[in-house]
Amino acid sequence: MANIREIEQQYFDYVNKLQHYEEASGVLNWDLRTGAPKKGVEQRSEVIGTLSETIYNMQTSDQMKAYLDALETPDVQSELSDITKRSVAESRKDYNLNVKIPANEFKEYVILQSKSENVWEEAKEKSDFSLLQPYLEKLVEFKKRFADYWEPEGSRYDALLDMFEPGVKETDIDRVFNELREHITPLVQAISEAGNKPETQSLQKSFPAAKQRAFSEYILNEMGYDFAAGRLDETSHPFATGLNRGDVRVTTNYNENDFRLAVFGTIHEGGHALYEQNIGGELEGTPLAGGTSMGIHESQSLFFENFVGRSYGFWKRYYDDFKTYTNGQFNNMGLDDFYRSINVAGPSFIRIEADELTYPLHIIVRFELERALFRDEITVADLPGLWNEKMAEYLGIRPQSDREGVLQDIHWSGGEFGYFPSYALGYLYAAQFKHTMDQEIDVEQHLEKGNIAPVREWLTQHIHQYGAMKKPKEILRDVTGEPMNAKYLINYLTNKYKGIYQL
Repeated sequence: MANIREIEQQYFDYVNKLQHYEEASGVLNWDLRTGAPKKGVEQRSEVIGTLSETIYNMQTSDQMKAYLDALETPDVQSELSDITKRSVAESRKDYNLNVKIPANEFKEYVILQSKSENVWEEAKEKSDFSLLQPYLEKLVEFKKRFADYWEPEGSRYDALLDMFEPGVKETDIDRVFNELREHITPLVQAISEAGNKPETQSLQKSFPAAKQRAFSEYILNEMGYDFAAGRLDETSHPFATGLNRGDVRVTTNYNENDFRLAVFGTIHEGGHALYEQNIGGELEGTPLAGGTSMGIHESQSLFFENFVGRSYGFWKRYYDDFKTYTNGQFNNMGLDDFYRSINVAGPSFIRIEADELTYPLHIIVRFELERALFRDEITVADLPGLWNEKMAEYLGIRPQSDREGVLQDIHWSGGEFGYFPSYALGYLYAAQFKHTMDQEIDVEQHLEKGNIAPVREWLTQHIHQYGAMKKPKEILRDVTGEPMNAKYLINYLTNKYKGIYQL
């Protein structure tokens, strides 16, 4: 096996070099979204395009194919470690997908992505969809062609979904989304008619961005986020990016008249970052040193944002600390009133500001629109009007501008079609994980004591450490003993909001 061991090492050396290019590209993309000079966008997009072309060429090279062919034979597979076998499988998937896309198309697409994301920022600021529309039309056409390359006989949308949540189909999403909508809609209606509503005006107090940042950093530290392996920055649309296990960055956005955007947004992105920072060291330098899917990734961010950050136990411990950062502005607001206020439910325009209860409806709007795009049932030009119609149908409100409607999210401008369902799937996964965790540790008691470590360690033991070693369905089955089940999220939302609204 000496020859095979040499090939195995050469394969990992090659993959490691490939990851160096990906990390360089990741840093440049992070810079674009955290304050790069406007005049440098054009050149920066070209540089990212060149790096992406190099990555693409390496992923689809004859050399990569030779490594994969040599390591995939049955007699060799029996001699390889699980990490090597799983790494080879991941590289083969990338190879098979990318080799079907002509190199010149891929480079053109990546350059368009970078330009489009920056045009989106301007379009959102000016609330003018027409600025983004021509870029979005080209991105959609690219993605249709790519999906046809990948699945010439199958569903385009299934092909796109598989990029973010392997194994999940439109039919799976329809099933759980219909179940969620069936239970959420009447609860939202009951809440709208409830007589005892939380008072939220008291939350609209001036809270300087510098103080919000200080509190956000404090909470990230309490969560176990390692600032020696990360940093917190400001951006228009918060995100986390894992460049490597030792460099996982978090961003947030501050609203000085509504602290909830930054505080819960930071906790959310911190959940993503904890996943990346706690991946097993043995996976470093392999294709497995990242999250296994966007849905599992989102389950970690939503777990911390909602099941930790919006829990009563969490604020029982941290409310007094919070008040010191606000210079006593909330001294006259009791813990119970504060807890009810931060968990108020009701229709809202902005997804990242939506409450726990109505959040899935925002995802359903996006899922139905992008699926219709790839079925050729609608065009990009139809999106603003249809967006507003669906918001009125599902949430009972109609956006008055593109900024609070179709332009609020960055994802489509980056070509991330098929991504949005991951948010709701992650919410389902998180509720399922929480149900299992509750059987093993007293989560609320730990949070009341400010002891978040046992929660983080449980997630690391069952999910984080594996990176992409396990597929999403494997993780869900291994952790909870069953496949995706919407009842845990439905039960959580029903019990929580009936209590808050005293229904």
